[in-house]
Amino acid sequence: MTATPIPLLSAECCPSIAAAPLAEDEAEVLAGAFAALGDPVRLRLFSMIASAGEICSCDVQEPLGKSQPTVSHHTKALAEAGLITGEKRGRWVYWSVTPGRLELLRRVLA
Repeated sequence: MTATPIPLLSAECCPSIAAAPLAEDEAEVLAGAFAALGDPVRLRLFSMIASAGEICSCDVQEPLGKSQPTVSHHTKALAEAGLITGEKRGRWVYWSVTPGRLELLRRVLA
């Protein structure tokens, strides 16, 4: 189960914002990712997924203190921003960080 993510930027994309100005298309893609992470629940959820490597939606409801529909809303926002991908297994979706996305965010902010 994957939402249509924002375009993946190439490995050459996006030097540190302190090293060179971002191109318009790079800024648009990154703004979507940072906007998704601007919500405290989504930031915590992204952190949980990144630290676990892969996590079931069923395992984040209690730590987040949120209902299944709320968790679904937040995972959808992260997936649409291209930050996470999901795989449906039976009744649940297992989430992982989209390959290269965490490193991209680190590199841009370095």
